[in-house]
Amino acid sequence: MSLLAQVFAVIAALIHVLFFVMESIVFSQPKVWRRFGLKSQADADVMKGMAFNQGFYNLFLALGVLVGVVLVHTGAVVSGVAAVVFGCACMALAALVLVSSNRHFLRASIIQGALPLLAISLVVF
Repeated sequence: MSLLAQVFAVIAALIHVLFFVMESIVFSQPKVWRRFGLKSQADADVMKGMAFNQGFYNLFLALGVLVGVVLVHTGAVVSGVAAVVFGCACMALAALVLVSSNRHFLRASIIQGALPLLAISLVVF
């Protein structure tokens, strides 16, 4: 697995850790829930449980990618690459689902999916 693929994967993982923080830790702050397109505190209160859960999904994907990179560096290369590719594929596919559900989320989808897709491309090609 190339160093550049690992860099893209790690940056993607760190972005997903940031999503976890926004969704599961600081979601109640107006500046955060507004980033998710919510218009009121009442709307944020309704979405808080779902955002909390979704944040943990993002955290688990990030951890899978990070563990994969560690495995690559500790000699379990095949397992590490598999974990990185799986985690990055999940991130990229989630980005596709996001933009297909609402075209207004194109920018967010690119932020979520471009780096994982680049990492996968460097592994496969």
